[in-house]
Amino acid sequence: MKNTGFLKSRIFVAVVLFMVLALKLEAQNIQLHYDFRRNCATSTVEMFRADNYGSTFFFVDMDFAPKAVGAYGEISRELCFWNESKFNWLSVHIEYNGGLNNTMSFDNAWLAGATYSGHSKDWSKTWSLSVMYKAIPGNVSVSNFQITGVWNLDFLDHWLSFNGYADFWREKNVMMGTEYIFTAEPQLWVNLNKIKGWEKVNLSLGTEVELSNNFVAKGFDVMPTVAVKYAF
Repeated sequence: MKNTGFLKSRIFVAVVLFMVLALKLEAQNIQLHYDFRRNCATSTVEMFRADNYGSTFFFVDMDFAPKAVGAYGEISRELCFWNESKFNWLSVHIEYNGGLNNTMSFDNAWLAGATYSGHSKDWSKTWSLSVMYKAIPGNVSVSNFQITGVWNLDFLDHWLSFNGYADFWREKNVMMGTEYIFTAEPQLWVNLNKIKGWEKVNLSLGTEVELSNNFVAKGFDVMPTVAVKYAF
């Protein structure tokens, strides 16, 4: 993480660029969270799309308090040209992530590695585990890595969805005196389209618990939210 000037104008530019990206790639769902610890709202635009050669995923977070004060995004591609083989559980993973807020910018990072993924027979439960090399330009260490787990589990005939991710990576921060970072964002949703007569209302109500260790600040933190999600 780096201190940087002109961050307010850069946040505005980042917000515009991220919104254009979201519209161009056709968002799959939009979420709005209220974070009780930080007293701010966060919008999330998210998309996952599979194709014959793998899948594409991105999300964009923007913080508002009440004006835009931060933006963060990730985009990744799973490459699997062997979908018809017995090794279709393995794919090549490439990713970019970065962002900034009104006091600092998050280091741009480029990642590459491999992903193991699986699912239940009815696809109501999916999961993946990625192991990657993480290139962070300007970081004092070149031997950085990241391990990422992602899951989506539907229960009670799709009434409830439990999903999220967990990241663990190495990134030396000389100012904070830290080297290893952990973040996770488990989410629990109640899907209102299971209510009789509401089948076309793709609205969910739920919560997210943001867990972080040595990410923005040194030490462990827990930040719960209340949220609403609309799926397209």
